[in-house]
Amino acid sequence: MVAVTLWGSLSAAAGGKDKLDIEAKDIRELFRKLSEQYPGIEPWIDRGIAVSIDGVIYRD
Repeated sequence: MVAVTLWGSLSAAAGGKDKLDIEAKDIRELFRKLSEQYPGIEPWIDRGIAVSIDGVIYRD
């Protein structure tokens, strides 16, 4: 289970939710599940967003 914290526009795209729990084994699966559950997030993912895991930022 991944605890996801969304900021500003991403939170709005998720119906105002700023914290989500998603079952995912890697970042690709996380993005896929986020897009499926919250279609408004998909354009952001397509543009490219950074992910922070335990304080380390990943941008690829």
